[in-house]
Amino acid sequence: MTEIRTRFAPSPTGFLHVGGVRTALFAWLLARQAHGQFVLRLEDTDQKREVEGSAEHLMTSLQALGITYDEGPDIGGPFAPYRQSDRLEIYKRWAQELIDSGRAYADPYTPDELQAFRDQAKQEKRAFLYREHRPENPSAWDGTTPLRFKSEPKEYAWHDAVMGDLHTGPEVIDDFILIKSDGFPTYNFAHIVDDAEMEITHIIRGQEFISSQPNYLNLYDALGITPPIFATMPHILAESGTKKLGKRDGAKDVLDYLKDGYIPEALVNFIASLGWNDGTEQEVFTRDELIEKFSLDRVQRSGARFDEQRLLWLNGQHIRLLTLDDLYARVADFWPAAAKEASEDHKKQVLSLVQDRLKTLRDLPTLTEYFFAEPTPDWNMINDNKQLKKFDRVELVSLLNQAKAVLKQSDFDADSIQTALNQLLETTGQKPGILFSIIRLAVSWAPFSPALNNTLAVLGKETTLNRLQKAIETAA
Repeated sequence: MTEIRTRFAPSPTGFLHVGGVRTALFAWLLARQAHGQFVLRLEDTDQKREVEGSAEHLMTSLQALGITYDEGPDIGGPFAPYRQSDRLEIYKRWAQELIDSGRAYADPYTPDELQAFRDQAKQEKRAFLYREHRPENPSAWDGTTPLRFKSEPKEYAWHDAVMGDLHTGPEVIDDFILIKSDGFPTYNFAHIVDDAEMEITHIIRGQEFISSQPNYLNLYDALGITPPIFATMPHILAESGTKKLGKRDGAKDVLDYLKDGYIPEALVNFIASLGWNDGTEQEVFTRDELIEKFSLDRVQRSGARFDEQRLLWLNGQHIRLLTLDDLYARVADFWPAAAKEASEDHKKQVLSLVQDRLKTLRDLPTLTEYFFAEPTPDWNMINDNKQLKKFDRVELVSLLNQAKAVLKQSDFDADSIQTALNQLLETTGQKPGILFSIIRLAVSWAPFSPALNNTLAVLGKETTLNRLQKAIETAA
């Protein structure tokens, strides 16, 4: 059986967003599942559009997400080089084969002449086809003019691993440029040459390329190449579900998600689910589960809606799956400034309490600030509390005084504190939602906190009693 070899071949013209990541991810999953090879190739033949630093950014993004490649520009491989700008001699060799077989010719027309042909076709209300204007006796190609493919229009039928059986008539096939006058090949030519040379078995790419497929098939025939397996990805749609996702809709730099506290496992899980599912109700997948379960025949043909809230939910689920030590290593840059001098043991204690409440790593300061710095009492939080605002200050201060007295006698481990709190419920006759809420707010002045007994245990006896007293003093 032929080894499966897939590739991701982006142009270094900007940052990597979810659409590009999905193409890379599906190719990577297919290769990993089959114990094959995943190749990164940079298609940098459009020199005018290339953005400085973009190539390095693309590689950094893939590595940050754990989408590791076996061959690529920075690591080499048996089919190096992996930048198209370094492969110009290879394209010239293949182009010469087409010239020698009569399937390529020098394009003699100026841009103005070509535009005149297009205008004429538009005026006559017919599609413009370059092949209708082929020069009868083209001069030998010397590299100063574009080199065009001489097509042989015919019907094509082919199978796409996602879109199914497709076919087109000869009318959609036309002569297209193989090599531009600047000496660089077009995508239409270079990717076919590179995929053949690099022995790529599966091409996974976006829906925007499907209209060009008949021309590609015509070129495969001319070069005597057996086409690989094609798999066309549906569009990723904006949250409205009515248009293709754009930068304004959330198609942002994938590294920005990591800076915002999303973790790679969640992003990979989320992006994998944009247009694919395994046929079950499972939503949270580990990387190994994705490798095991992924298949092209479960990729949907219709567009997949980008749902930021679902990504946020998945991120929280994956944060919960991390070990405490792993999570601690990842949050180094997210602690509040007040935690700078705290010990590792203390920070891990705090982290273990809030892990289940983190939606992103960036939530850490909001959830933990009061463990490291004295909060400022804010009785407006109590006034705005749906349950506590029904009580007057005298009643609430009485509850805090009783809490202080009982907790003062506690050994102050989590179990002893819970026993003391249960005792307090009996003596005050209050509901947990009332009693525990006023104590929680008095020691944290935060909108959320973990289980009260654990929170108090980590704060410690002295801090807890001092904060209760401060709350009492500021109640007037």
